[in-house]
Formats: sequence, structure tokens, C-alpha cells
Amino acid sequence: MTETTEDPAADIAWMRRLAEEGSDTPFRGASTLMAAGLIFGAASLLHWSVASGLIALPPAVFGGLWGIATLVFLATLTVLTVRRRNEGGVVTLANRASGAVWSGVGIGIFFLGTSMAVVGARLGDGSALTVIWLLPSVIMVFYGLGWAVTASMLKSRPLWWLAAGSFLAAPLLAALAGQATLYLAYAAALFVLMALPGFLLMRAARR
Repeated sequence: MTETTEDPAADIAWMRRLAEEGSDTPFRGASTLMAAGLIFGAASLLHWSVASGLIALPPAVFGGLWGIATLVFLATLTVLTVRRRNEGGVVTLANRASGAVWSGVGIGIFFLGTSMAVVGARLGDGSALTVIWLLPSVIMVFYGLGWAVTASMLKSRPLWWLAAGSFLAAPLLAALAGQATLYLAYAAALFVLMALPGFLLMRAARR
């Protein structure tokens, strides 16, 4: 039997390096966040337009609408990932940690949405709507967690405000459950708390 020993000095050095990098590190995943905000924000606007009667389409299109948005985002994510890989450059520990967190957020949201689709198909009646109406709120909680960890890694007070805004948006969106207005408000939240910050972080990283 072999024993494994931990090296506290190495752990402390890693944490010190992470802390030192954070405040001067540009965020590399900003383009992905902007794309997510724009694509799913646009999908939410279309959902609201159909649900409110502005566009004459049956509610059956909702599933296809969000499915197409997901495919468009995955294709965009692939292009952005390849582009970042080709650009090269130094990837700091802070960026690596933040990237891992946002990847986890995206994967979590994908499987959450899949689970809710399964619930809807399984129940097949109005009782599934209670779960589905909560989806925008739960997604904003995921985003709040992503912003909170990124703010901690990069030592950024403005990103903490984004985390707080995302968490606050969750119950506000829940208060609109059962109304078409929910998806208009959700689109606004995605544009303000994801797309716009992503764009601003991209500009900061280029500077």
C-alpha cells in the first residue's frame, strides 16, 4: 500500500498565484457570454411575441424555437472555442478556473432544460407548466453563481454587482410566472446581465 501526502506549501503557492493574477487578468470567455445573452435573449423575445399574440404561431413552436437557439449557440461556441485556441496566448489560473465554472454552468443549464422537457413529456398536462415557468429563474441563479465565482477569481467589484443582479432577477422573474411578460423580462435580463457585460469585457480584454 502506498501513501499519498499532500503538500500544503504547494497549495498555498497555487492560491497565492491565483490571487495575484486575478486583479490584472482579462476575462477570455467574454465572447461566449455575449453570444449566450444575444442568442437566448432573441429566442426569449420571439417566445414573448408568439405568447402575446404579436406573431400568429401555435404554442407548439416553443420547443422548436428553444431547440434551434440551443443549436445556434452550440455552433457559435464551437467557432469561438477554435478561434481562442488558435489565438494562443497565456491562459492564467484565474481564467482557467472561471472558464471551468462557466462550462459547468452551461452544462448544468443544458441538463436542467433536458430534464424539464422530460417532465413535460412525462406528465403531459398543465401540471408540468409549474416546473417550466420556473426555468428562467433557475437559469438566472446559475448565472449568478457563474458571475460570483468569476468576480472572486478576477477580484472585480462590478462583476459582484452582476452576480447580485442575476440572483435578484430570479424571484422577480418568478413573480411573472403564467404571463407572457415573463419572457420579455427574461430577454431583458439576458441582454443586460449577459450580453452587455460580455461585450464590455471583450473590449476590456482587447485593450
